[in-house]
Amino acid sequence: MADDQPILVLISVDPRESHRANEAMRIGLGIVSGEHDVTLVLTGPAVHLLDEDTDDLVDGDDVAKFRANLKAVGVPFHVAADAVPTAADWNTEGHRVIPVSASDIAALVRASRRVLVF
Repeated sequence: MADDQPILVLISVDPRESHRANEAMRIGLGIVSGEHDVTLVLTGPAVHLLDEDTDDLVDGDDVAKFRANLKAVGVPFHVAADAVPTAADWNTEGHRVIPVSASDIAALVRASRRVLVF
């Protein structure tokens, strides 16, 4: 396996109910800080990590901080296309979002050096 392959962080846990979504984003940021390529994938209720109002999220203040840091270093969010909310208060900070299908996610997993699933 090539060292230039990214590390994939797949987040499906609901950030409104669990701190694990926030921890997954924090770990993704740590991977990038270690000068490794990271691919962040949000599926299901994990898309709420990009909600404008973080008050309803567990660890909402940290979520806002970590996603701002990820944006600053240019890490996009790959988001399951069938989970993208139509609400006007989603992704108001303009994070780069790449819609992906289930088969796209499978291809990202295959192309990754390591996969962390939350």
